[in-house]
Amino acid sequence: MTGSKNKLALIIGGSRGIGRAIVLRLAQEGFDIWFTCRSNMEAAQKVQAEVEKIGRECRVFSFDIADYNAVKLALEKQVDTRVPDAVVYNAGISKDNLFVFMTREEWDSVLHTNLDGFYHVMHTVIFPMLREKRGRIVIIASTSGEIGQAGQVNYSASKAGLIGAAKALAREVARKNIFVNVVSPGVIETEMTKDLPKDKILPLIPLQRFGSADEVASIVAFLCTEKHMYIHGQVIGVNGGLAI
Repeated sequence: MTGSKNKLALIIGGSRGIGRAIVLRLAQEGFDIWFTCRSNMEAAQKVQAEVEKIGRECRVFSFDIADYNAVKLALEKQVDTRVPDAVVYNAGISKDNLFVFMTREEWDSVLHTNLDGFYHVMHTVIFPMLREKRGRIVIIASTSGEIGQAGQVNYSASKAGLIGAAKALAREVARKNIFVNVVSPGVIETEMTKDLPKDKILPLIPLQRFGSADEVASIVAFLCTEKHMYIHGQVIGVNGGLAI
C-alpha cells in the first residue's frame, strides 16, 4: 500500500460527468484518489491519467455497486488498511418512464443501484471511519429527490431515499467527528442530460441555464476540505433556483 501522507478521497462513480469533475477537483485540492466505475475502463483510465498528471496517486476499482459481495471484495481490505478521509457517493442510473408504464425491471434496477448501492458502499467503509474518528461523507442526490419529477418515480424515490439515509446517518456518526451532507444537483450539463428538451426546461430555471459539473464539484470540495466546519446533515441544492 501507498506510504503517501496526502489525504485520500474515495469517489463512487468517478469516470464521467459530475463524478469526473469531483475526482479532478479533489485531486487539485491535494487528495490522493480512489474512484470506481462499473464497466467503462477506457474512460476511467483517462481520468486516472489526468489525476496523475496533477501529481496525485490514483487507483481505479471496477465493480457493480448493486452487488454487495462485489463491493466487499473490492473495497473492504483496502479501506481497512488506508481509511479514506472523504467518501463521495455519486453512483446512480436513471430509467425514466411514466409510472403507469414502468416495468418492474426499471424500478428494481434504479433502486438497487442508487439506494442499495449506498448501503453496500457505506456499510463497507463506515466502521474504519468510525475507528479513526474522522471523515467527510458527501452524497450526491438530485432535485428530483426533493420535489419529485414526472416520469422519474423510481429515480425520485431512490434519491429521496438517499437524502433520508444521509440525515439518519448524520445523527449516528456526528460524535465520531464524521460529517455527512448531501449535494443535490438540478439539471447539469452531462451525457445524462444531453437529450433533454432545453426549450421546455430552461423557463423553469430562474438562472435560465443548465449547471456545470464543475459547479457541483466545487460544493463537494468545500464540504470535504473546509476546516471551520459546522455544516452537518444538510441538503445543499445546486440547481439554479429550480427548487427554492
